[in-house]
Amino acid sequence: MNNTYIVGTFDVAELAFLSFFVFFVGLVIYLNRESRREGYPLEDELTGRIEPGTPLTDAGKKVFKLPHGRGVYIPEDVPRDPANIAAERTFHAGGAPYVPPGNPLTSNMGPAAYANREDYPDLTFDGQLRIVPIADSHDIVIAPNDPSIMGWPVVAADKKVVGKVTDIWVDQSEHIIRYLEVTTNTGNKVLAPMFVSFVQRRGPLQGVFANNESLISGILPEKEPLVEIDAITSEQFESVPKIATAGQITRLEEDKIMAYFGGGYMYATAERGEPWL
Repeated sequence: MNNTYIVGTFDVAELAFLSFFVFFVGLVIYLNRESRREGYPLEDELTGRIEPGTPLTDAGKKVFKLPHGRGVYIPEDVPRDPANIAAERTFHAGGAPYVPPGNPLTSNMGPAAYANREDYPDLTFDGQLRIVPIADSHDIVIAPNDPSIMGWPVVAADKKVVGKVTDIWVDQSEHIIRYLEVTTNTGNKVLAPMFVSFVQRRGPLQGVFANNESLISGILPEKEPLVEIDAITSEQFESVPKIATAGQITRLEEDKIMAYFGGGYMYATAERGEPWL
């Protein structure tokens, strides 16, 4: 029987195996280096101290060209978020939960956390504002077979009527509803994410809805159409993060609003933060 030897007893199978092994080790090193090119240095969990890099872990800076002439973005050149946060650990150990101070919905912690995104509006491919009131959009309208929820009462987590829907904000790139503009009973205008809003019929509910004679008694009639937002209570609607410019919302403002309502599912009431069992 003939055997295929290259040098001595070193055969083709050994060459294939060693070649694959070298390739695999190189692939692991390459992926490890690339994973730390986008603002992802190793840091200590407790102190925030950045671990020094090595040639096996660092592959240099990565540059992203931003759209619409906004220049370039280099993650490593962006100031890092501070490691010290205004909160206390329940006990001193890695992984111990923090207790948020003050209003937990604005604490930037846990489910109410948000990213410090750039404070400018998101844009469409052609450079127009991406998220706008429906009247300012490019011919986006509510489908004829769907209900127009403008003017519908809004019910909070405590089953109180907190205000009414006065506008609808749409995404011109995705053609979906992103936010409902809610005017509260005190005249305050806030944006609520559509993804935490439930369009439905329910009654009766307690609350006072200003400027509506049929609701002066504070009780909605049976089968009254309404929008329920059970993420936060009626009182917490008054502290929803505001937008700085009418008719547009920035990326940072979006994150803060989303975090406020998302955090409500844990922090809105004392019972939500407790275990089920």
